[in-house]
Amino acid sequence: MKKSIFILFALVCCKTIFAQSLVSKTDTGSINGAGYIILFPANWQKKLVMYTHGYEFMGSQPRQSKNPQFAESMKPFLERGFAVAASDYAIQGFALPEGVENTEALRKYFAKTYGKPDTAFIVGHSMGGGVALATIENFSKNYKGGLPLCPLSSRPYLQCRKEFDIYAVFNAMFPGIVTPLSEIFDISKVKPATSFAEMMPKVMAIKKAIVEKDSAAGVEFAKRYFLKFDDLPFSLFFNENVLRDIAQKAQGNPFDNTNTVYSGFPNDWDVNKKVERLAATVNPTIIFGRYDRTGDINKPVVLVHTVYDQLIPPIYGEVNFENMVHQQGKDQFFTVKYTNGQGHCNFTPQQIGEAFDELRTWAKTGEKTKAGFLE
Repeated sequence: MKKSIFILFALVCCKTIFAQSLVSKTDTGSINGAGYIILFPANWQKKLVMYTHGYEFMGSQPRQSKNPQFAESMKPFLERGFAVAASDYAIQGFALPEGVENTEALRKYFAKTYGKPDTAFIVGHSMGGGVALATIENFSKNYKGGLPLCPLSSRPYLQCRKEFDIYAVFNAMFPGIVTPLSEIFDISKVKPATSFAEMMPKVMAIKKAIVEKDSAAGVEFAKRYFLKFDDLPFSLFFNENVLRDIAQKAQGNPFDNTNTVYSGFPNDWDVNKKVERLAATVNPTIIFGRYDRTGDINKPVVLVHTVYDQLIPPIYGEVNFENMVHQQGKDQFFTVKYTNGQGHCNFTPQQIGEAFDELRTWAKTGEKTKAGFLE
């Protein structure tokens, strides 16, 4: 056991050292209350990737400026001669608008300090992919194109409403296992942030309770929401954290399911009689209005997704965004690539590098990248 731990530690150290060898200079600091990090490769040639990160639990360690593994994760860009600049954002949790504005502030700082890059792309994972799309929709003049990876590509309200609905129906079918929505959206009951140490015991407790209640119904419920059963407990745990975060930021409930008819279950009538109904108490534009999705893009966008994603299933995002792009008459700027990855943002560095190369070629030649699969 000790030998295995030593080997794992050695591999992590070797990866970190190798990634750091790609970096010749690092700039860190804070802009408007948002920490940042900029990495420069030894062969930097005035090229830049602005990187936008995904959702972080409130109170967790920022995964950019304070993460020794960040350089390793940016290897596909660094080894191609691109500097990488990333903001931590001024707030955690749902921070799509802040991500857009803090990233734009960092880009301006980069240009002022190091000169305007000859080429710039924006790249982001998960919620950060949503930040990347919003940036292309609103600040495209500063970029050659965008690479959103497993992104929150639908309208943020619709994506988060999906979390709300899953939670509402689960409570109807499996009462007493997870927190009622009425309690989550009671802003007088502020719940401390969940630490990673607490996460797994809570996830395992949810799974145990589902199995004891009705494992077959649990499997069917998971399928209804495009989930594998083993991923359902974590999805519910994650949803609660997101919904609590939204409740506190919006100072109320921006969702309303009083008119919603839920279907696709063994007994839809029973589900709809039992489901918890909440009226909205605040206008959803309070939290979702800034940089809402429009589909109005005018630079090449290569959106990459895994065929299975337990947090942002492709059916909830890509279809909605593609329809918006089509309504705007901007189909010529949009291409979707899929991988056989089984999980949220489960890409290999090679897949990210290949997608990035295709985006760069498209931006350079004007020849649109073909949609399809990445091996």
